[in-house]
Amino acid sequence: MNIPERIAVRLPQLVFPSSSEVVLYNHNRVPKLGFVPFLTHKRHLGLGFSKKMSSSMENCHVDVQNKLEVVRPATEVYAQEAIEALKAGKVIAVPTDTLYGFACDACSLEAVNRIYEMKGRKHTSPLAICVGDVSQIQHFAVTEYLPHGLLDSLLPGPVTVILRRGESSALEKSLNPGLDSVGVRVPDCNFIRVVARGLGKAVALTSANLSGQPSSLCIKDFENLWNRCAYVYDGGVLPSNRAGSTIVDLTRPGKYKILRPGSAKEETLAILEKHSLVEEAPAI
Repeated sequence: MNIPERIAVRLPQLVFPSSSEVVLYNHNRVPKLGFVPFLTHKRHLGLGFSKKMSSSMENCHVDVQNKLEVVRPATEVYAQEAIEALKAGKVIAVPTDTLYGFACDACSLEAVNRIYEMKGRKHTSPLAICVGDVSQIQHFAVTEYLPHGLLDSLLPGPVTVILRRGESSALEKSLNPGLDSVGVRVPDCNFIRVVARGLGKAVALTSANLSGQPSSLCIKDFENLWNRCAYVYDGGVLPSNRAGSTIVDLTRPGKYKILRPGSAKEETLAILEKHSLVEEAPAI
């Protein structure tokens, strides 16, 4: 007897969904079926970014009682709940277009410190931010010197762009103190983008794992950290190779530097070259 069948025997009132459905729980925690529109990625870049996130849950079974307590499906039904959790200074776990991540309000020093603590991460390792739309990046980083259309070509997508922070940045000075640059993401994942829009501020985002441990492709991978999160939003098993996003430094006008190859290096290089950027020479 496989795992779903064993659970079904113990909890016969639950109806297990197909791969295109998930069990949604209302405020009384009575299960009902619902579809997962927020896991459908609508953007496809001509240079090779195909953005589709699997909604399949069958390779990532988790304990049903734990799911009732903290786990929610990453759907529109729960977006407002996630927004309110961030506004209250809580940490949540979310799917992205690459890996699962821990997210909090980037302007909440308490929440940011909680992420460092729960991951066992050194404070010298900076956190990236996530925004809902490319147009919001200018509020948190300097973008005027970038070629027209570059950010729209790279994002949304599995890329982290390192930009100058600038004196007019809306980011709190307590986030990554001492650094004059910031990593920015606009994942090609509807759920986290809607949450970021609803928060109205930058979301601090980092991988959902203990520092130095493998990244997470399903919520089961970081089950030991669920109790540190207000909510864990389940987007199924992510079709990634744990490489994470491609990180590219764009802080120097006309130049770029790949800091991490990640999952989209070739596509990123093609876009950078199309916009006439030149690779920064390595330091001697």
